[in-house]
Amino acid sequence: MDTIDQEFASFETLFGIVEILGLAFIIALVSETVWDAVRGQRSNIRDTLANGAIAIVSALLERTIYGLIFILGLVVASDFAVFNLANGWWTVPAAILAADLTYYWMHRAEHRIRLFWANHSVHHSSEEFNFSTSLRLSWMDALIEWIFFIPMILLGFSVVETIVGLAVVLAYQSWIHTEKVGKLSWLDRVFNTPSAHRVHHGQNPEYIDKNYGGILILWDRLFGTYAPEIATVKYGITTPIETHNPVAINFKEYARLYRDIQRAGSFRAGLGYLVQPPGWHPTPPTENISDGRG
Repeated sequence: MDTIDQEFASFETLFGIVEILGLAFIIALVSETVWDAVRGQRSNIRDTLANGAIAIVSALLERTIYGLIFILGLVVASDFAVFNLANGWWTVPAAILAADLTYYWMHRAEHRIRLFWANHSVHHSSEEFNFSTSLRLSWMDALIEWIFFIPMILLGFSVVETIVGLAVVLAYQSWIHTEKVGKLSWLDRVFNTPSAHRVHHGQNPEYIDKNYGGILILWDRLFGTYAPEIATVKYGITTPIETHNPVAINFKEYARLYRDIQRAGSFRAGLGYLVQPPGWHPTPPTENISDGRG
């Protein structure tokens, strides 16, 4: 762990820049909220307050037990690394690119495997789309998502390089949760922009399970999951959670998943509810099941 502490220290400047950008984002978030409230464009301030409460708990968890689990999980995986990448000027850019590609596949799995969707649906459950939506992240994220970054460790990236890459990918996405920025021409086809991410948050049939990218939307174009913003976006999930309670927001879909498994009628059907895409059900379907989209 001393070696990891020393390596983190070597990235002090980069983390300092991320913190400055984080402060700038908070200022932008407050400004956007006040602007919307004054102009009567923020229809549900309770939604914004819920997002803030969720973010506070997430920050506490990730800086204590969950953060420790995330790091220790990658440390254990490092003992099985197949390669040992040499440090160079290219290491950090390569780690960011690898983390971005990893994020794409993790994000795609979170939409296509219902157990992971039960966790990720927290972020999609808001029917509004503003800077505060970026704070609406599941309290279980850090407990689960480290597993997806084990391949980076096995390929030779260090624990710290992997975390730095992920931190940059996540920090980038703060600014794209807004309706204040319109389309950005060719940038919308290369990078994850507000326009591209509005599509991702849409429950419109043509928008569901599109635009998974973190920094680059090129991954979606490469793997066939890209959709441009054309129709007006309807935000949220297909079965609204109808609550502003932060605890309920975080665990309501887990409860729905549990109820569907209880009614499954067989081990195979119960397993299907866990690993099949949201909306899957046995044939013929059990009565009164949820659609799996929240």
